[in-house]
Amino acid sequence: MEKPATRRQFVRGLAATAAALNFQVVPSRVFGANDRITLAGIGTSGKGASDIANSASAGFQVTHLCDIVNVEKYPNLGGAWAKTRGNHPDAKFYEDWREMLEAEGDKIDAVTVSTPDHVHAFAASAAMKKNCAVYCQKPLTHGIWEARFLTELAAKTGVVTQMGNQAHAENHMRRVVELIRAGLIGDVVEVHAWTNRPIWPQGIPAWPKKEDAPSHINWDLWIGPAPYRDYSSQIHPFKWRGYWDFGTGALGDMACHIMDMSYWAAELGAPTSVSAVSADGRGAMSDISPPTWATIEYEFPGKNGKTIKYTWYDGYKDAVFNPDKWALESKIDGGKIREPNTPPAEITEGLDTTEAKGYGSLVIGTEGKLWFNRGKDTWIVKPGNRMDGFDYPAPSIPRARDEDPHKEFYDAIKAGDPKLPQSKFSHSGPFTEMVLLGNLAVRLNKKVEWDSKTLSSPNCPEAAKLVKRDYREGWKLEA
Repeated sequence: MEKPATRRQFVRGLAATAAALNFQVVPSRVFGANDRITLAGIGTSGKGASDIANSASAGFQVTHLCDIVNVEKYPNLGGAWAKTRGNHPDAKFYEDWREMLEAEGDKIDAVTVSTPDHVHAFAASAAMKKNCAVYCQKPLTHGIWEARFLTELAAKTGVVTQMGNQAHAENHMRRVVELIRAGLIGDVVEVHAWTNRPIWPQGIPAWPKKEDAPSHINWDLWIGPAPYRDYSSQIHPFKWRGYWDFGTGALGDMACHIMDMSYWAAELGAPTSVSAVSADGRGAMSDISPPTWATIEYEFPGKNGKTIKYTWYDGYKDAVFNPDKWALESKIDGGKIREPNTPPAEITEGLDTTEAKGYGSLVIGTEGKLWFNRGKDTWIVKPGNRMDGFDYPAPSIPRARDEDPHKEFYDAIKAGDPKLPQSKFSHSGPFTEMVLLGNLAVRLNKKVEWDSKTLSSPNCPEAAKLVKRDYREGWKLEA
């Protein structure tokens, strides 16, 4: 005899049906004034530690923790793993997020996904299929097809979603978006954005030597869907970003932050093409690692048939990989790298691109220029008289509580409103697709024409294997 549906199952069914019809009848769970929203943290060190701590501060009840570093078996490890566990001693602990969601999914209202890039799509989609709201770190996914997959799954399930590009929640970014859309600098025709990354090795020509994995690390689970590689301390816990198998390089690490305001303000959508030049002309001497620097140019359809050009700059022009130190150093004298790849002076008009942590963006319109840095609550507009007598628009973008993305995520779940988070997957999924196309151009070393509808390149059929890569046996993504 079939068991009667629980109240939560019933409400979930209504929500899924409503999502399929493109409207929402009821939230996936109804919360009273005194209800606590339960949260599971997938990844408990590094960014995971701060995501969990900030979620708790936002109002979540942290009931589950998950990490491939098992602090239950090795309580004397120390570090952020132990600190996070100590802050939430009553939370159930799991090594494997798949086991956690299978056993406890009906008790979990939301998850944070703060793993390396190559696991994002798998953990996030598994949580969504359990009807859990998902806060996933940037970049939303490791691959382009994965970003489209999560976007479509979020629409299908109707759960609340949010990507972790924190400044998206800040008032100054939302206000600049409103001002650009209101015509402060005219129609956007060109954008430049730059970063001080990488701060880890890139341009790596060969895999590091095999080491014995520490007993407290579940290395096979860390590898997850990626091709199996032997453990090395030159990969885990921090340097994985410099390998294509696991990370997305300087572009993937920072572009979802730095390109965010301009992409949002200009409502750019998908590019029609992307091209790149990089350190040695074809990536990084191998298919192992991103280059030590790259300049990537996207082309978007603009108004009146014109093209909007968007140029991204990362890395250091003097950087070379030293295999003896397993680090980047200057090819000039072997010292610290110090020649950042940034826009030319004639574009920045003397602005110091190395100040404010060495990243920023410049939006060029038909009537002026706007310099923006997500770490500052001020911006520069030239010519200055564009500000005189400008008809400032009323705020139109909802403001996050306390300019906090975790609170915005919490409030959306409480309200049962998946449209409330401004970095929801319907926005951050296409944004991530656009960002990661830059790596496609770097790896293929040619101008890639792009058909967003089919996620394919008319002139580069070889792109298909990078748009959607093969996964390790036993791992697959299904709606």
